[in-house]
Amino acid sequence: MDNVDIVIVGAGISGVSAAVHLKKKCPQKTIRILEARDSLGGTWDLFRYPGIRSDSDMHTLGFSFKPWREAKSIADGPSILKYVNETVEEHGLLDLIKFNCRLKKAEWESATARWTIEVDSPDGASKIATCNFLMMCGGYYDYENPHDPGLKNTDLFEGRIIHPQFWPSDFEHKGKKIVVIGSGATAMTLGPAMADSGAKVTMVQRSPTYVASRPDQDKIANFLRKILPAPIAYSITRFKNTRYQEYLYKQSRKAPKVLKKILLDSVRKHLGVEMTQKHFTPSYNPWDQRLCLIPNGDLFRAIKRGGLEIRTEEIDSFVENGLKLSSGEVLPADAIVTATGLRMKVLCGVEVIVDKSKIDLSESYTYKGLMFSKIPNLIQTFGYINASWTLRADLTSEYACRLINHMESVGADFVIPTLSQEDLPEVPRDWIEDFPSGYMKRAMHLFPKQGSGPWQNTQDFSKDKKMIRRSPVQDSALIFSSVSAG
Repeated sequence: MDNVDIVIVGAGISGVSAAVHLKKKCPQKTIRILEARDSLGGTWDLFRYPGIRSDSDMHTLGFSFKPWREAKSIADGPSILKYVNETVEEHGLLDLIKFNCRLKKAEWESATARWTIEVDSPDGASKIATCNFLMMCGGYYDYENPHDPGLKNTDLFEGRIIHPQFWPSDFEHKGKKIVVIGSGATAMTLGPAMADSGAKVTMVQRSPTYVASRPDQDKIANFLRKILPAPIAYSITRFKNTRYQEYLYKQSRKAPKVLKKILLDSVRKHLGVEMTQKHFTPSYNPWDQRLCLIPNGDLFRAIKRGGLEIRTEEIDSFVENGLKLSSGEVLPADAIVTATGLRMKVLCGVEVIVDKSKIDLSESYTYKGLMFSKIPNLIQTFGYINASWTLRADLTSEYACRLINHMESVGADFVIPTLSQEDLPEVPRDWIEDFPSGYMKRAMHLFPKQGSGPWQNTQDFSKDKKMIRRSPVQDSALIFSSVSAG
């Protein structure tokens, strides 16, 4: 391990975004990227289950600085991974990445304005290095431990139990009876993909999810790319799709009944009234939880063809030959896929210590959704739950460059977001509000709180552009210091 100015944790979309921006706008700084796994790409390298794809369009999930050039805007996992690898190659990032290096502990010392980081390596030894600035770009979920809903008697099942996060390369699903437990994006992707390739699939959901069918190609984007230079066509499409995402989400808040009717009417056209009412009509309003994207209506086609069945019912337990429902019925299965969700992880699970005091992140407040009170020289990338992740990843990377360059211009060695007594809210707000999805609710007590003004995680791209991109770097909430002045 070497000592550098900036350490980026994670070599997925967020980490690559950070590295490209820093190389362009802070060329005087030395950078190192730590990747816990043995390959880059993050989510798009980890997940290998059948049908793995984006659940938002690549014109907004793609980087702001690299046009998406393929015809399909709802892209499969291998295409996205190829895109990330191309970006790494084009910008010469590969030599900056240290693979199989998991950041375990980060300890800040104000007297030297340095982070001392402890990294686990493949040989089991811990390695120590230092840096001035940390960028946490490792995502928000636990790569090693998916959510366990506590299903009963899993040890009795004589078939194979598979979690999508750890899809086995030797598993052949063609011709088999597969039960998929779950109703989120993973289940909605896996089910049709396996049914299309010869499996008999039954999806079991405790409650319905809103689904929206749309083409996997953006005709306007593909037309613009024929008549305009790729960067211009991409910028126009990115603007169009971003505004549409914002409009759709805001309408769901203003007129949820209208959007609900539009979504359910679409399902009725494909599957009829009875199935829509029973299996696709949630008890909550649209965007109280994330919508599931159905490219080209693949889920509907699989249902109508008979390759996929949906059951909306509570689960009793696993049995020897399948899954027992609360009604007593047993669904026979050769394999059961537990698409039961993610487990969130705060700051990649890294132990953070500031001037000998261990930090409990749940007791801190977020500054603009990317820094935290009392923690110097650290930025975390956390995307949107109601829009494409990369929109905010790029904004965060831009801000990091502005902040680092500002610190250099004023001679500051470190900066600490500091919440005054006047800014302290009477009632702290959760890190993510108005989004009662299970994986969020299970973890909100671990995350920083929100206040007002800059002490917000808005989850609103338009507001964030004003607050993060356009507002001055220096404000009353940031305390800049130097070692010499200390």
